[in-house]
Amino acid sequence: MVAGNESSARDMAIKARAASRALQALPSADRVAILNRIADSLQAHEAQIMAENAIDVEAAQGKVSEALLQRLVLKPNKIAQLADGIRAIAKQEEPVGRLLSRLEVAEGLVLDKVTSPIGVLLIIFEARPDALPQIASLAIRSGNGLLLKGGKEATRSNALLHKLIVDAVAEVAPGVGRDLIGLVTSRDEIDQLLKLHDVIDLVIPRGSNQLVSYIQQHTKIPVLGHADGICHIYVDAAADMGKATRICVDAKVDYPAACNAVEKILVHDSLVGDKLDSLVKALQDAGVTLHGGERAAGALGLPTAPSARHEYSSLDATVELVSSLDEAINHIHNHGSGHTESIITEDQQAADDFLRRVDSACVFHNASTRFSDGYRFGLGAEVGISTARIHARGPVGVEGLLTTRYLMRGTGQTVEKDKAVAYTHRPLPLN
Repeated sequence: MVAGNESSARDMAIKARAASRALQALPSADRVAILNRIADSLQAHEAQIMAENAIDVEAAQGKVSEALLQRLVLKPNKIAQLADGIRAIAKQEEPVGRLLSRLEVAEGLVLDKVTSPIGVLLIIFEARPDALPQIASLAIRSGNGLLLKGGKEATRSNALLHKLIVDAVAEVAPGVGRDLIGLVTSRDEIDQLLKLHDVIDLVIPRGSNQLVSYIQQHTKIPVLGHADGICHIYVDAAADMGKATRICVDAKVDYPAACNAVEKILVHDSLVGDKLDSLVKALQDAGVTLHGGERAAGALGLPTAPSARHEYSSLDATVELVSSLDEAINHIHNHGSGHTESIITEDQQAADDFLRRVDSACVFHNASTRFSDGYRFGLGAEVGISTARIHARGPVGVEGLLTTRYLMRGTGQTVEKDKAVAYTHRPLPLN
């Protein structure tokens, strides 16, 4: 279903909730079958998808930023990777109705805590047509309804991907039907969607920090996501410089526009000289334009960075010098965004200290920040990466799209001001 104004978007959300309740009632095997059908359909229609995406890309040339254009392009192996991720989601343990705890409240009165879908999700994303099947698959596995609002630059890609997905749902589960996932294609302002707080339960933005910040400031709907992806790598005094070079280059060059690309490299000042020079040269040889922080600009002869807190989303990075692990951690806390940080060191105590004390969603030792990703974390895919501290944090997969419910089974008990019941509050085994 496609919406073109606030009224139809509201109707779409209401129908998505009804369809999600039908989805939740299906046997797990049916939801698994839907996902496998989607994966098969994506691969069967790969040529069409790539052709539609090529038209979108050509139309966007010169009209959007280079970072946005990079997010728009579907690379040749992307469809196969998407299909693999969807099949991995299908193989996960059944997430809905999972028993988390069981308590005997009183004799003959048992209380279960179980996992439950959130309800209706609104996903607003720029470019990134690959986000559409990822998000749809996670929503299907977790029993949620969806409204999708993609950027106009990916109109043709999104339309085809949406059609293939809802076709698969309708074929496998006609009782759920195509209303489970709605694609909003109007040119209306996002503001109209953000007003639907009575029929939408969660909004997840995927895009630039400007988009995410705007959404966070203009809706009553809870928002899950991150506004900035200012990721750091700290090259410790005890770093293996071969590892440091490979990791820093990968973290910047592999996909410069990604939110998990490194934006600032902190280097222990004892490495100034040949070791740091070799790292700088390797980055520059890989096409990275380096900028200097307050200390590094003068020491290394680099142009001054725009600010101490800057997200380039391009082949640019800041280098800064620090005198200790404590200074590196404090710098990250003062100027980072809580997304992903990594320490490069052979000093296990320093690594453990960094992992324990750095307060970000993802913290690594001797690994590229680019690993901060739902597919790479074994989640199959992600709806986004959250730097929020309530509910899900880090790459958000199926588990992050669930909440909990309480189910009580009794034998006729009443409260009567707590005089008619003798509470036992005895934990019971889950089996």
